Amino acid sequence: MADIVSRAVRSRMMAGIRSKNTRPEILIRYELFARGYRYRLHVSTLPGKPDLVFPKLRAVIFVHGCFWHRHACPLFKWPSTNVTFWRTKILGNCAVDRRVLKQLKIADWRVLTIWECSLKGAKRAEIDRVVKAATQWLDSHSRVAEIQRRRGNRK
Repeated sequence: MADIVSRAVRSRMMAGIRSKNTRPEILIRYELFARGYRYRLHVSTLPGKPDLVFPKLRAVIFVHGCFWHRHACPLFKWPSTNVTFWRTKILGNCAVDRRVLKQLKIADWRVLTIWECSLKGAKRAEIDRVVKAATQWLDSHSRVAEIQRRRGNRK
């Protein structure tokens, strides 16, 4: 299927997609700050430049977009155009994610991934539930965890 916009328009649209300070990330930051958690943003000395870094807790949080990081949820679908480019790009992102997680674990950092689908879509969780799960993880000694969309038929 052909794209419905020109290459120039598509390029401009894709260039506008941010990797930092996304709406889901800002929402999580706001809620955690309101609950008294203090963090640093996008620390470049850590592998993967985590979205939120809690140095005192030795913990990091990534807020991942389901499309860009190939999450197994309804928000991810392989593009039907420019297939080779997208497959290379997305699988490359996944490889980087695995490498970053391994490096952070070796460096004794705890890692939480909050998926975009937990905050968006039909089966999204209430923001309070997502933040409560994040704060429980931050206060625990758990090494690695994920927060994703609700399962089941509940609406």
